[in-house]
Amino acid sequence: MTHDFASVFYEIAILVLLASALGLVGMLLRQPLIVAFIAVGLLAGPDALGLVSSTDFIETLSQISIAVLLFLVGLKLDVSLVRNLGRVAVATGLGQVGFTAFFGFLICLGLGLDWLTSIYIAVALTFSSTIIIVKLLSDKQEIGALHGKIALGFLIVQDIFVVLAMVTLSALGVGMGDQAGSLWDVVLVFLGGAGMIAFVMVFIRYVADPLLRVISGSSELMVIFAVGWAAGLAAAGDALGFGKELGGLLAGVSLASTQYRDAIGSRLASLRDFLLLFFFINLGAALDLSTLGDQIGPAIVLSLFVLIGNPLIVLAIMGYMGYRKRTGFLAGLTVAQISEFSLIFMAMGITIGHVGEGAMGLVTLVGLVTIALSVYMITWSHKLYAICEPFLGVFERRTAWREAEDAEDAALDRRYDYVIFGLGRYGCRIGQGLKARGFRVLGIDFDPEALEHWRGMGLDASYGDATDPEFVVHLDLSRVRAVVSAVPRDRASLTEADPQLALLHGLQSANYKGKVFLSVQQVAEAEKLLAKGASVILKPFDDAADYAVRQLIDAQGEGTT
Repeated sequence: MTHDFASVFYEIAILVLLASALGLVGMLLRQPLIVAFIAVGLLAGPDALGLVSSTDFIETLSQISIAVLLFLVGLKLDVSLVRNLGRVAVATGLGQVGFTAFFGFLICLGLGLDWLTSIYIAVALTFSSTIIIVKLLSDKQEIGALHGKIALGFLIVQDIFVVLAMVTLSALGVGMGDQAGSLWDVVLVFLGGAGMIAFVMVFIRYVADPLLRVISGSSELMVIFAVGWAAGLAAAGDALGFGKELGGLLAGVSLASTQYRDAIGSRLASLRDFLLLFFFINLGAALDLSTLGDQIGPAIVLSLFVLIGNPLIVLAIMGYMGYRKRTGFLAGLTVAQISEFSLIFMAMGITIGHVGEGAMGLVTLVGLVTIALSVYMITWSHKLYAICEPFLGVFERRTAWREAEDAEDAALDRRYDYVIFGLGRYGCRIGQGLKARGFRVLGIDFDPEALEHWRGMGLDASYGDATDPEFVVHLDLSRVRAVVSAVPRDRASLTEADPQLALLHGLQSANYKGKVFLSVQQVAEAEKLLAKGASVILKPFDDAADYAVRQLIDAQGEGTT
């Protein structure tokens, strides 16, 4: 027993170190951990390094990882959030899912796959990785942009589709396999599922909030409870016959309407990433690498379909609904990959006996290709748009009325003394000060919540982006005294155009002759911006510190008199 335990310990240590090494390489290549984890699974499998021998232990960790992952998905499925999804999110999400599933099925048939395998692969291709998309958009500070909010909306629609697909698979798997039962066994499973759903509803109504209110006093206990609750309901789902996946999902749904769901989700994110490593190791250990060579051709075809077809359908739907091609293009790039759920979905199909290992290998290759390439597509989205823009006119209506409404074009026709880009705390304080002195101020931002807050202060606002030259050129700046940018360059946006330089370029293209005030976080940026045409450099942190020093000295002087 001691020897077995020691061997498992050494094996896990080696696998985690290998994952760390490949993760570092992936980080340098700007790749998400999922790519590194899949690579670890393939390398650790019996056809490569052969590091995996404790299959039962790794299988157990893999099962827990799926329960935790689906628990976190369930946490996002708050009924009120789903009810408030916008029409564009629903239309785009359903359109992309339907397009990918239908044409993916036809492509798979054309590649010579049987109809059942084609259905599975087509459905697997519809899922996009929420983990990757949210991480990339957050790093670029575009999670609050219009295209970012729309992307998050149709990701929720995809998550709902994931739930429905897995529920359907669970229903198909009832009574199948080595323990195939009678119709009565199937009825018992559905009765057990109905009973568990009823239990969850009662828990949500009477227990969830009071229980978490007590547990929230200890963040450590909240994490332990969340993992235990996810694993417990997953085990209950498995015991009742409808699967660990659905049980873990119900565990998340049971806590989704509480005020603690975001705190639980954020604390479990690192644990989820760690446990997912073992899912991919288990997956890689089961793959026969000798058969993957035959899958390269089909994998390239399906990868091109996901990388090109998914963004185009999103772009077409959003263009039809009245959004600009730029917004549709940026939102569309977020669905140019498949996700970890695609592999989980295929694994469920293997368990039921509907598909073979070859189908899993094909989807794994598609995942590696699409995830690796889409990361660069999203990271360099603005530069990619600049290249593709001349060819995208067909996806935009003559008048992008949806964004015209959001931007309130009527406001743009008015005359303003000052135009402020960036409506964060600094921009809002500047706007309030100018308004208090009787000046007319227009605020511009790409965050709908920031625009709503700005309008709540009684100021005019317009949706727009300082890095969008088309928007800046179409502004009426003929009587504007000064343009102010309160959007300092951030390290997270090093891969994108500098918003300050982009704004200067746009203003010069618009032949603007007034003053340009730019805010910076680092003094080293000032000389470059002044050389490029900035009139005045604002230094919020330095100015605040200087003011604080004056206040301290004045207060000391008053105290000594």
